[in-house]
Amino acid sequence: MRLINRLKCFEQKYVFLRWATGADYGKIMYVGDDYVEFSIFDVDTMEYRETVVINSSLILEVIFGGSDISRLVAEISAMQSEG
Repeated sequence: MRLINRLKCFEQKYVFLRWATGADYGKIMYVGDDYVEFSIFDVDTMEYRETVVINSSLILEVIFGGSDISRLVAEISAMQSEG
């Protein structure tokens, strides 16, 4: 299975994504055949910082589970329930 096919399962999910020129927490907005649209999330302010379009061949690592991702999702959920 190709990475791009696997990433389609994680559209609209929070992940840690490492690509050729950077790495950040964020949300996978869209997965196309040749690119991924990724909204970067600033973990200090808990706000979206920017959206990048990354060539899928430049993606090196995607972490979609673990304590850091769980903490991020919990903090976002808490902010949404307050507002």
